Amino acid sequence: MTITAADTNDGALSTAEKTDTSTLPWRPFRVTVARLQRLSPSFLRITFTGDDLDQFGYDGPDQRIKLYIPRLGQGLPDFSFTDWYTQYRNFDPATRGFVRTYTIRAVRPERRELDVDFVMHGHPAPTAPVSTEAACPAATWATDASPGDEVVLIGPNRVCPGDSGGHEWNPPAGARDIVLAGDETAVPAIAGILESLCDDGLNGSTPNGTAPEHGVLPSADARIRVFLEIPEPADALDLQAPDNVEITWLPRRRDDGTSAPNGEPLVSAVTAVTFDAPQSSADDASMVDTVDIDLEVLWEVAAGATSSVYVWVAGEAGAVKAIRRHLVRERGIDKGAVTFMGYWRLGRALD
Repeated sequence: MTITAADTNDGALSTAEKTDTSTLPWRPFRVTVARLQRLSPSFLRITFTGDDLDQFGYDGPDQRIKLYIPRLGQGLPDFSFTDWYTQYRNFDPATRGFVRTYTIRAVRPERRELDVDFVMHGHPAPTAPVSTEAACPAATWATDASPGDEVVLIGPNRVCPGDSGGHEWNPPAGARDIVLAGDETAVPAIAGILESLCDDGLNGSTPNGTAPEHGVLPSADARIRVFLEIPEPADALDLQAPDNVEITWLPRRRDDGTSAPNGEPLVSAVTAVTFDAPQSSADDASMVDTVDIDLEVLWEVAAGATSSVYVWVAGEAGAVKAIRRHLVRERGIDKGAVTFMGYWRLGRALD
């Protein structure tokens, strides 16, 4: 199902003409919902448009952004380009909207469009309004979204020189055994990474059509294994990927109608993977073991590894921590070759 807007708004913040944005790595963009497409029971793609989205930057295929979603009945603020977060923190907590982090799925600067795939967390297809005051504000907003609705997107600024950050895919030179693993919240990022590797797709370029300035593209004969945990079998998407990529979908919903706990299929699959990697010190796992995932963000980016193995894993923090501990402590993978990111924590807001 695709819903399309006949018209779009001006898409620009009123302060844009008064602010020199050339030195700002990140900046707010006021955007409008242009189209909605239900990809599967759990994935909804929303295409945003805005007059200044041609200035949206893109430095990596797993590029993150932030969305400011207004509360029901509240309008959008006129965010400062230079200090939007302080402004947001100073809003009345009873009326201010929600800020959530997402990975962009595609950006088309020449058309001033950007796609974000939302995980609906059990929400039905958009047929009736639901309150944005629910526990998952972004998912509930997306369920009720329609063409013409507005949000503020905070993302990289294309006119600012250099890398603006907000992306972590960076396999080391020489990596020949690569594993990408994640739950449904990581599917958009992994899908973008796989597309960036396709000879017949982006040719290793970003959706801006330019070659990435950072990171090393794996060789064509590298083995790339992908493990994706999803709520149900119907959520397995048709992903564009090179021939040397093996994709394994891991539905939590079983044939008998019951569901495995969040993270269980992913942990089981990744811990069963075999690697040909040198043994490293068990002390490498000490940092992750001290992180309280109920209070802290579980996040570490691979750096300085000489291993032929590279692992990128994202999803529920408990599952990510278990995978990282297993790979480094029990399997001897160089900790500098493992990027792990706790996108969300079970029992807390999922968006």
